[in-house]
Amino acid sequence: MKQLSDKDIDNMCMSAFIPDNNVVKRIRSDLHLSSMIPKETETKNQFYRKLDLHHYTEEQAWEAINNLIHSNVKSATIITGASGILKIKFQQWSSESKISEYFLSVKPINNGSFAVKFKKRKN
Repeated sequence: MKQLSDKDIDNMCMSAFIPDNNVVKRIRSDLHLSSMIPKETETKNQFYRKLDLHHYTEEQAWEAINNLIHSNVKSATIITGASGILKIKFQQWSSESKISEYFLSVKPINNGSFAVKFKKRKN
């Protein structure tokens, strides 16, 4: 792995840093991140969804989670990412906000994904 010089770091700070997609793909592949999330076989079930919140703002994530709650799903995998504000916010929302009453259980799958079960909704 290349050692970063002070000049490299200064250049990154002065401009927008854009990671090399090939390097990112290789690192993700080496970490086997995809094997930590359940496979899509459950998505054939109309009462299950997977919601990936990567690249969402807090407002977009809140809206997407609310839409998921008010759909007919009974369970979901919600991917927040291992770091960042959405992981923290999702945990707060699911336990302390006005939508917390809709969650039956929220269990971590790995460092950035949660298995969620929703309470049965009365019509």
